[in-house]
Amino acid sequence: MLDIYLKGFIVTISLIVAIGAQNAYVLKLGLLRQYVWVAVLICVVADFLLISAGVLGLGFFIKGNQLLINCIAIIGIVFLSVYALLSFKAALKNESMKIDDEVKTNPLKKVITMLLVFTFLNPHTYLDTVLLIGGIGANVEDSMKLYFLLGAVSASAFWFTLLGFGARALIPLFKKPITWKILDILIGILMLVIAYSLIDLISF
Repeated sequence: MLDIYLKGFIVTISLIVAIGAQNAYVLKLGLLRQYVWVAVLICVVADFLLISAGVLGLGFFIKGNQLLINCIAIIGIVFLSVYALLSFKAALKNESMKIDDEVKTNPLKKVITMLLVFTFLNPHTYLDTVLLIGGIGANVEDSMKLYFLLGAVSASAFWFTLLGFGARALIPLFKKPITWKILDILIGILMLVIAYSLIDLISF
């Protein structure tokens, strides 16, 4: 049981630590001290649902449905490109985001919406969770799949908690406006790189 649990943990942590749109947004919320627990909970629950779907065989359906992959990829490209432009626009402003436990510069509804979009409209999410992690879990003996899922969810909870709350150690650095500008520029570039990579998924 322990070896299957560790397998789920190691496979999942090795895939989700790569910085992506979702991770970048959680990091930003952590720096702003805004709705971090909400962000962590949404990301962990989403990972659980998607990995479970993969373990139960949904990954094979998505992998064989090119039309669905095309739609997800195109929507993802458009969204990530727009978000990249907004990040570049934010970097051009002579402002810095206020880091405060009380002041919420982002409404909770917007934060939840952004997290859901970054999670469910990003094809790489499905590649990592449903196809890769889920595919590995699908090959585990039926009686052991629960332990694989527990390991995977534990890895997700560990990573997003570390990302969201660990960001606070960087707060002194991010009290300087120039640091926010650099972060916004890097996030914008990252979004464009991810959007460009999604082109390879489209096939007619």
